[in-house]
Amino acid sequence: MRLVRALHLLLVALAGLSLTPAVVLSQPSGLGPDWARIARLIVSRITPDKGERVLLVGAPGAADELIPHLRAALREAGAEDLGALAVTGSAPASWRSKFTDGLPAAQGLDAYFANVDVGVMLPGATVAHAPYAAMQRLLATSQGGRVRTIHFHWAGAYSLGGTLLDVTPARAALYQRALLETDYSALGLVQREFERAMRDQEVRVTTQAGTDLRFRIGDRPVTRQDGDAEGVRVRQARNLIDREIELPAGAIRVAPIEESVSGTIAFPPSDWGGERVEGLVMRFERGRVASFTAKAGRAGVELELQRAGDAGRSFREFALGMNPLLAIPEGGEPWIPYYGYGAGVVRLSLGDNSELGGKVTGGYVRWNFFTDATVTVGREVWVRDGQFVHRSQSP
Repeated sequence: MRLVRALHLLLVALAGLSLTPAVVLSQPSGLGPDWARIARLIVSRITPDKGERVLLVGAPGAADELIPHLRAALREAGAEDLGALAVTGSAPASWRSKFTDGLPAAQGLDAYFANVDVGVMLPGATVAHAPYAAMQRLLATSQGGRVRTIHFHWAGAYSLGGTLLDVTPARAALYQRALLETDYSALGLVQREFERAMRDQEVRVTTQAGTDLRFRIGDRPVTRQDGDAEGVRVRQARNLIDREIELPAGAIRVAPIEESVSGTIAFPPSDWGGERVEGLVMRFERGRVASFTAKAGRAGVELELQRAGDAGRSFREFALGMNPLLAIPEGGEPWIPYYGYGAGVVRLSLGDNSELGGKVTGGYVRWNFFTDATVTVGREVWVRDGQFVHRSQSP
């Protein structure tokens, strides 16, 4: 579980990103969120089996009005409603249940959660909170093969330089539309096609700034964040993140075969080791950083890699956003919606990839976003200069 925690905490400590943007589910376009519809959508993606025990975990003040709708929708679907846990402060009365009233001290949470089937992580809950961390430890056990969590963070907005942004009303409106209007069947279809294409062919990622990276995935697990949180699908999971279903949905993620990764990554301006770095180019051989150059801020890169240890010089993960409703909005100051899950956004990450089925350990993780990349699988172009161009060929 070090890796899951590092995914957030090390981005803060080493990349200078803020962990706590405003998480209040703000009113989209001046109108109140459609709480009941949002709740029904979340429950429809879970499709709980009759009697499945579902626990909500959130922060009071972030999305309080959603909780009663979610609890009612779960009961209507035949699930056992375990109530909602507050990760900070006191839970409102509408959150409480016999299960939450019996909550033990933090050190007893693992055993207490042993019979939870589904955890829903709501706005404001992070890996720094004991209930969230306990659910993730459960996912990592053999017993966790029957458990799944929904991540409904309503966060993850980034600048093009990788700085975490607040979720303003306009951004919340985009998130709500993506959540409610995504064609989940079409999203799942194109993700399965992309996975099949990658299996036996080389993947190449290029940018005009100088990125030219190649790799293969072989039989490595591929996580399809297509919004499908049914128990039957999750029981086929091959790694921890397959059991963590994101809503909104949209990205496909894989740890390539380390020895197959070669070429260069030209990074956008971003913070490394507390310094602003410009013109950073890293050269990879067999999945490892062989050398790097930077026009400004080289000392910051050296400091971060030194702190990160061996994992900092290892390629971690390729991720590709595929949801057209989470694409970078046109007009105004550009920004990256929901962790780069929008169509055409690429993440090329460094660090520990063990939770993805890779061989790199050590805990360090650094995400890097690319909004103008071209992605080619074999001879077929899927993304050209940040625009998703592939059209599904399946019936």
